[in-house]
Amino acid sequence: MTTQAYILTLSCPDRLGLVHAVSGFLLEHSGNIEEAAQYNDADTGLFFMRVQFACQQHDHATLQERLATFAAPFEMRWSLQAPDQPVKTILMVSKEGHCLNDLLFRWKSGLLPVDIRAIISNHRDFYQLAASYNVPFHHIPVTAATKVQAEARQLEIIEAEGAELVVLARYMQVLSDSMCQQLAGRAINIHHSFLPSFKGAKPYYQAHDRGVKLIGATAHYVTADLDEGPIIEQDVARADHTDTVEDLTARGRDTESQVLARAVKWHSEHRVLLNGHKTVIFR
Repeated sequence: MTTQAYILTLSCPDRLGLVHAVSGFLLEHSGNIEEAAQYNDADTGLFFMRVQFACQQHDHATLQERLATFAAPFEMRWSLQAPDQPVKTILMVSKEGHCLNDLLFRWKSGLLPVDIRAIISNHRDFYQLAASYNVPFHHIPVTAATKVQAEARQLEIIEAEGAELVVLARYMQVLSDSMCQQLAGRAINIHHSFLPSFKGAKPYYQAHDRGVKLIGATAHYVTADLDEGPIIEQDVARADHTDTVEDLTARGRDTESQVLARAVKWHSEHRVLLNGHKTVIFR
């Protein structure tokens, strides 16, 4: 029987002996631990763990069945994934394509463990870019009058492609509460954070007008609370009085692209665990 690699992630109420119990379970099932990390959150009393291991004697279904029995007494929330299976992903975009272009390039370069199944957009701007990567492009216009039907069509595509991850790569439409709930824990958005006073259109123009010294970006999970979902990654770039609006916009786009790419990579490597309105990242 060939050796299969697995990634086990879990969270549960903290108690003595959890690391021993998990490693003992893997030993009993001939699992060889290759990478392990854990975190105890003193504020919530929760324990988090990520273990990558190799196993010869048991297939995925058998391990899942035995894990379910093992995890129940510990009240564990757990997931067992095969790292050689790229995460099926849908990208959503509007009229700014820097994050889309960056993700497509990283994917084709083998830098992201994802399988981009389709691109959804409320504009036609990037259909040629999608075609150059041989990715299906779905143009779904969205207005106040058609929002319900548009989101229903978007969800049809997401489910038809079996998407495990949806990335809002500068998709400039607010998702409904219903859609946020259906995509809970599997939709990542990129937002120009560190500009909290400059909401709405043209944030970099507002930032330039105020003479800011830092610009930045935040990648977070999508929730019904706009731009307040659990944060996955953030970064900043310096700015000064010599910067033009164009300088700030270019630097901001670079930061957004890098932050979103890191968030997508960590999520797809099963390194992100939800901890209420926060995240635990096992880098």
